Amino acid sequence: MLMRLRFTKMQGLGNDFVVIDATRAPFTLDAATIRQVSDRHFGVGCDQLLVVEPASQPGVDFRYRIFNADGGEVEQCGNGARCFVRYVHDHGLTDKRQIRVETRAGLIAPRLEDDGSVTVDMGVPRLLAAEIPFLSESDAIVQPLEVGGETVAITAVSMGNPHAVQVVADVEMAPVARQGPDIESHPRFPARVNAGFVQVIDDHAVRLRVYERGAGETLACGTGACAAVVAVILRGLAQSPVRVHTRGGDLSIAWAGPGKPVLMTGPAVSVFEGEIALDSL
Repeated sequence: MLMRLRFTKMQGLGNDFVVIDATRAPFTLDAATIRQVSDRHFGVGCDQLLVVEPASQPGVDFRYRIFNADGGEVEQCGNGARCFVRYVHDHGLTDKRQIRVETRAGLIAPRLEDDGSVTVDMGVPRLLAAEIPFLSESDAIVQPLEVGGETVAITAVSMGNPHAVQVVADVEMAPVARQGPDIESHPRFPARVNAGFVQVIDDHAVRLRVYERGAGETLACGTGACAAVVAVILRGLAQSPVRVHTRGGDLSIAWAGPGKPVLMTGPAVSVFEGEIALDSL
């Protein structure tokens, strides 16, 4: 039987998404079908597929699920969170400018600003190795990691999903394509990891590239930007707030230090609405 799926294509700084409304009917796509939808030649094309579902607990507005282009479900996506609040507002699913949303990583609180940008309270970053998870005998801020026969210095941070952030002199020359896949699947990260490469410009600005778990390098990564700012502040290389320049555009990240939540502000844009016949792929 031919299945037609309505979707909205969205993007946040070029990190692009297929968004599906599953508030009226359950989400039933399997990993193979998600890979088909995400394929840029035979499907719609996206870095992640986002699903809007009813909340499963009181005091919460929605449930937010994220699937990478490889079909795997993940815990969190910052650029997607901004698109999520724009989607539910634009599609009349809520009239609230700030909502509470369940994710696999816990609750987040995105807010639609008057200028159309979205601010997301991404929660308190997790820095203990066991919570990331990262296999290490210490919780040191800077840790050595063997990658491709060389040792790099990383800061491991979880923003609901794991990140390995390394500081580089020139982000455009950083070995993202070479080291990214090896870091992503490094055995010291049991749940795999997003590999961030950050260049400090000054006390309040950095440049960033991220090789995302299950998606490869993307034009921007919201949780990666949060993790990068946490890492450079912890290392004494920057101060809040920090402007994060990505290849897709800029994010503003504010963090008051350990035990405090990270606030991320940036754009969220609807690109087009469509319908795909899944078994015609």
